[in-house]
Amino acid sequence: MRKAMISTWPSKGALALTACLALGISVPAWAAPSEIDRIVAVVNNGVITEFEVQRRVEQALRQITQQKTPPPPRRLLEKQLLERMITEKVLMQIAEDTNIRFDGLILDRAIARIAQGNNLSPDDFRKAVEADGMDFKVFREQIRVEMTVSRLKEREVDNRLVVTEAEIDNFLANPTQTAPQQDEYQLAHILVLTPEGASPEKLGELRAKAEKALAELKAGADFNQISAAYSDAQNALQGGGLGWRGEAQLPSLFANALANLKPGDVSAVLKSGNGFHILKLLDKRGKNVQLVVKQTRARHILVKTNEVVGDNDARNRLLLLKERIENGADFAELAKLHSDDLSASRGGDLNWLNPGDTVPEFERSMDALKPGEVSAPVQSPFGWHLIQVQERRDQDVTLERKRLEARRAIRERKSEEAFDDWVRQARDRAYVEYRQEE
Repeated sequence: MRKAMISTWPSKGALALTACLALGISVPAWAAPSEIDRIVAVVNNGVITEFEVQRRVEQALRQITQQKTPPPPRRLLEKQLLERMITEKVLMQIAEDTNIRFDGLILDRAIARIAQGNNLSPDDFRKAVEADGMDFKVFREQIRVEMTVSRLKEREVDNRLVVTEAEIDNFLANPTQTAPQQDEYQLAHILVLTPEGASPEKLGELRAKAEKALAELKAGADFNQISAAYSDAQNALQGGGLGWRGEAQLPSLFANALANLKPGDVSAVLKSGNGFHILKLLDKRGKNVQLVVKQTRARHILVKTNEVVGDNDARNRLLLLKERIENGADFAELAKLHSDDLSASRGGDLNWLNPGDTVPEFERSMDALKPGEVSAPVQSPFGWHLIQVQERRDQDVTLERKRLEARRAIRERKSEEAFDDWVRQARDRAYVEYRQEE
């Protein structure tokens, strides 16, 4: 009876965000023929051309300008974008080799959802993209890349993550994570990735790069501009924003650094296994995690429909059982004999139910009952039910919710760190040859 919670990508909000970002990108009308054929990097069995880099630079500059952010020096931006394009090329090659593909109808449906998220028809959305100066084929390819990377992350990292009950217990044993008021931070982030097994000289060079970015920030440079020029993060061109994160969702390295910052401050350069980080605290707020809900203790008898038992048959069987219950028969005993649900062995007992635990048809009928009352036959996707409410209570589910939030926080933390590490390793394994002119 309990509904399965299914998460699908991309969400409406995420699609709307993608579209907003994409609508801020333009494609230059110019491109000298000589630029198209000049290769600037070889990545395994693929190449990146000067034209592709310059097109990405123009897109980035347009986006940065729309954000009213001073652009970084063009040469620096070219270098950063080339590194991101190399990583992107590596990930797309892995996806292709392992049969992860989003083409045709799947891609059309994703773009239709983006249009819907922006309250536009697909045709109007396409016109809006093109009116903003972007080739719709380029936009379509960007959506394909985002979907592919998301699926890679799901397959290579998220599906392999395990959060144990012991981890949740240890998480909740930390007083800073179980306090009634838990801080949340709105953050922006600059990441300078370090290759696996990098030499001390290379680490020193990359630390110097991060320190240079920090020095420019402290001198008053715009964070979005420095993010675009220095950061290797996937959202570098969007200012490195991480949104609101609960303290429990952050790596301890970040949480400790944020403890002494005020909104507007930037952290020192932080070293993790993946690279060097600079955080900017945009805002901070408290969060009340106490939650009291109306719970219902209920039981039911389910008759499933099939080729033999139709809707009328199921409904009539339940009407006869309801009549027997009203004449004194025991609900639990009848459930054991007649219910097709796994709860039959417990007399149909579903235990205490929170709002949203059952399908809407069941919940609406259950909520309309008084304690002790038995419903008329109710149809749901599972079949036909007789429902009896036994009692109701107001219950503080803070601990239950805390465990769910703890599991989600641990999983998110592990997922981000593991995916960054996986991407870095994939990049390190790739054959990359630079052919840029100095």
